[in-house]
Amino acid sequence: MSETQTQRPNMSRPGPSSSIWLFSYMKLQFFSRIRRILQSKATERNKKPRAKVVTSNKEVEAAIIDDRKNEDVSALLQRSVKRLHFGSWEEKEVGAIEIGKLAREDVRTRKLMAELGVIPVLVAMVASDQVPSRCRVAIKALKELANGSYTNKAVMVEAGVLSKLPKNIGNSEESTRQEFSELILSLSSLANTEFPLSSSEVLPFVVGILDSSSTLETKEFCLATLYNLSAVLDNTWILVSNGVVETLLRLISVKQLSEKALATLGHLVVTLNGKKAMENCSVVPESLVEILAWEDKPKCQELSAYILMILAHQSSAQRAKMSKSGIVPLLLEVALLGSPLAQKRALKLLQWFQDERQTKMGPHSGPQARRIVMGSPVNHREAQEGKKMMRSLVKQSLYKNLEMITRRANAGEECSKLKTLVVSTSSKSLPY
Repeated sequence: MSETQTQRPNMSRPGPSSSIWLFSYMKLQFFSRIRRILQSKATERNKKPRAKVVTSNKEVEAAIIDDRKNEDVSALLQRSVKRLHFGSWEEKEVGAIEIGKLAREDVRTRKLMAELGVIPVLVAMVASDQVPSRCRVAIKALKELANGSYTNKAVMVEAGVLSKLPKNIGNSEESTRQEFSELILSLSSLANTEFPLSSSEVLPFVVGILDSSSTLETKEFCLATLYNLSAVLDNTWILVSNGVVETLLRLISVKQLSEKALATLGHLVVTLNGKKAMENCSVVPESLVEILAWEDKPKCQELSAYILMILAHQSSAQRAKMSKSGIVPLLLEVALLGSPLAQKRALKLLQWFQDERQTKMGPHSGPQARRIVMGSPVNHREAQEGKKMMRSLVKQSLYKNLEMITRRANAGEECSKLKTLVVSTSSKSLPY
């Protein structure tokens, strides 16, 4: 091609041939850029020193095959990019499928895609008003491109992929929801970086999925996204204001989802807004107390005990609610049979209940005026005997509860630990 053919066209040139000339020029420049990038990558590979000298015929054949593969990949990449940029909608779908395969098979090609400008085109194909099949192949290609590449994820967010999320979850297919959920989970790793996600765009979609009848697998992806977002304290307010706390408290009763939901609540409860939202929820602390009885889910027991510790700390109102919910027998059971971390947290909570009980029964805890019934003489000896009888009844009740827990444990080695707990616990230590 001569120099006159590659000169910049005159933008003020009149007539319909001007737009055709400009399009051809842009197309020529685009493929020239692809050719230069691919050539530079090939030159870099050729400049790398070889680890060993090729001496056998088999090694020569293997080297030739590798070179042919590199040539085939370069040709396929160029053809796929051409289809994606300049092809019809059907050709764009084929190009998106090919790009997804190339990105999955080769890490270097995956990193090269952003330079070739394929990500904005794929993001444009993700628009919710497009054909579902076209949308799915674009999302799959974006998922492969986002895998392990911070740059590609940042380019996707900058290209507006979050604004393409379905606004009405009920109208989208389950497969599309799952593909979107996987992509958003991959992008949520940007939450704690210099290029954060816009939580206001992500949360309506994620919360809508969790409140819908989507599959457990799809909901697991969304819970993992919320977990990544909740790890950043600056996101707490917007998470709470979008009803995330109420949604998570509804999901902790589902054993397949409980662990991730409790872990996210553990991030939120350490903040003022998150703790206040949980305290105002009607299912707290009952729903958390019930999880303490899940013997087959030790991690859930640990997380539930952690949240209860934070809620009970310096809050007599929450401790009173927990006491009414029957938390003390469950804490005794966890202290005996739970994991080491769950035992430690359960014993800490029991200590707080014990201290509060002793404070209530102390000499300065309230009015000390004696109640005298008219016509009944005051007998200090009878009063002391009555107190001893009450202590005996309380101790018997305690023994029965501990024997029930021991039978459930069905483990002989726990007997010595049980006796130690009984001896060290007075009848006044447990608020029945």
